[in-house]
Amino acid sequence: MQYSFAQNEQGQVFGITAKMANRHGLIAGATGTGKTVTLRKMAEFFSDDGVPVFLVDVKGDLSGLVKEGELTGKVGERVEQLNLGGGSYLDSYPVSFWDVFGESGIPLRTTISEMGPLLLSRLLNLNDVQEGLLNLVFRVADDKGLLLIDLKDLRAMLQYVADNAKTFRLKYGNVSAASVGAIQRALLVLENEGAAHLFGEPALNLEDWLQTRDGRGVINILNSEKLINSSKMYSAFLLWLMAELFENLPEVGDPEKPKFVMFFDEAHLLFDGAPSVLVEKIEQVIRLIRSKGVGIYFVTQNPLDLPDTVLGQLGNRVQHALRAFTPRDRKAVKAAAETFRSNPKVDVVETISNLGVGQALVSFLDEKGMPSPVEIAYIYPPKSQLKPLTTEQRDNWVKNDDIYPYYAKYIDNESAFEILQKQADLEAVAEKQAEQAVEQEDQGIMGSLSRMLFGKKKRGEQLSATEQMVSSVSKAVGRNIRNQIARQIVRGVLGAFKK
Repeated sequence: MQYSFAQNEQGQVFGITAKMANRHGLIAGATGTGKTVTLRKMAEFFSDDGVPVFLVDVKGDLSGLVKEGELTGKVGERVEQLNLGGGSYLDSYPVSFWDVFGESGIPLRTTISEMGPLLLSRLLNLNDVQEGLLNLVFRVADDKGLLLIDLKDLRAMLQYVADNAKTFRLKYGNVSAASVGAIQRALLVLENEGAAHLFGEPALNLEDWLQTRDGRGVINILNSEKLINSSKMYSAFLLWLMAELFENLPEVGDPEKPKFVMFFDEAHLLFDGAPSVLVEKIEQVIRLIRSKGVGIYFVTQNPLDLPDTVLGQLGNRVQHALRAFTPRDRKAVKAAAETFRSNPKVDVVETISNLGVGQALVSFLDEKGMPSPVEIAYIYPPKSQLKPLTTEQRDNWVKNDDIYPYYAKYIDNESAFEILQKQADLEAVAEKQAEQAVEQEDQGIMGSLSRMLFGKKKRGEQLSATEQMVSSVSKAVGRNIRNQIARQIVRGVLGAFKK
């Protein structure tokens, strides 16, 4: 089967072979050349074939997928130009809207533990030493069975490790107070960017994104208009999503069609400033995730935005117009041209700069996995409504979604913060009990000493200067004894509690 969504002037149809759709792809081109329409049209074809889809909506203009389109304007012209069937061409699609901030979609969350130290280090912009400490904190939490769900859990765990640095140093390594402080400050910055919404429970169950309705794949749209303002949070979440799918989905080999397809808009943000170890992990996941039946399509302005090792794995290509105004632009045009299988009828370098809106250079993998020669084609217009929903329409759609009630309310389950808080409370109680015990013993001993030296005093009778001096000395001695005994009792209680 072929997902056909492009056609040249001679009427020849082009598209992605279903069996090769999990070999990943690239949609590239300058702003305003038609990338969003292309990813939208591809998502419609996948959904029609029962394949669930994930889209990142960075401009807030994809919500119209839930409504049938209209044969007006450029859509009507293109439908007529390509003879696509008139009114019967139009359709609407099953959609679930998601939003990290919970403002225009189902609240979308993960946990600190699931995100892991590598992606969190990128999110927090940590250096190597600070990243090492964060790994230490995670290791301590794992060894002690402490769940890290939200930001307050991570803060509490950092404080716990810092307070017990001497204890952990021998087993896990050095605990730098400066690094602890730096991570705590980075967490404050992250919280100011809204990360508190990203971490918590109920966390996303990936099975909820692998659904069909009436035989068609659900299109999951992540509203990222606000999220994109925090590029590191945006990229960390998408990388986490990709890694989670890779780690949790079973191997399916080479299926007849993909199990799930993702479109990552502004794909360059996934790699900007990423350390080499993270880039290597991304490359590995992209290379291997296709065996899980997952196809990833990167959407970006310039092919040079992606590492060569990633670009080489993107077999299905749609290249919209690129503008060659600067030396870098001309380099990008040449680089894009070199990634296509040549066609003697098409001058790729010349054509890329002259493509019209909705036109593209296309090349897709055939059934044997070989890229087809590059062709100039018109991308089919979407079947659904181009105009976005109103805020009211979208809110109603979200709240009527069957899975909305499960994710709507944040649940603060017991995790590291609560457990460590209880431990601190136990310490305080144990110390107070020890102090009270010693105080009682202190009063008994010193009271006996005073009575023995000066006799029993009547109520209201004043102490002499000598008696006051002895009383003061005895209290000081008592405090020293009490403090030593209290410290011993606290150590004993804590030892038992830790066991």
